[in-house]
Amino acid sequence: MASISLHDLRLVSDALLALRGATIGGAVMRGDLRQLRLEFTNGSLAVLRIDADADGRARLELDVIRAPGEASNQLEVRFENA
Repeated sequence: MASISLHDLRLVSDALLALRGATIGGAVMRGDLRQLRLEFTNGSLAVLRIDADADGRARLELDVIRAPGEASNQLEVRFENA
C-alpha cells in the first residue's frame, strides 16, 4: 500500500470543506482506480487523483470545481476598431 504525505491529506481535507453538506449526485471511478470523479447536485464537481511524483512516491490531488454563481455585477467591456 502506498503512503500519502500528511501535507497532501491536509490539502485534500481543506478542499473538501468547500463541499461540506453538498449531496453527491453521481460518482465515476476510472478503470485503473487512480481517479474518482464526484458530481454534486449543486453543480459542483470534485476529481480525486493518485499519481506518482518524480521519485515514484504516491501523490494525492483533489480538484474542486464549483458551479458558476448567478451573473451579477459584471462589467461589460467593448472594444471598437480604431
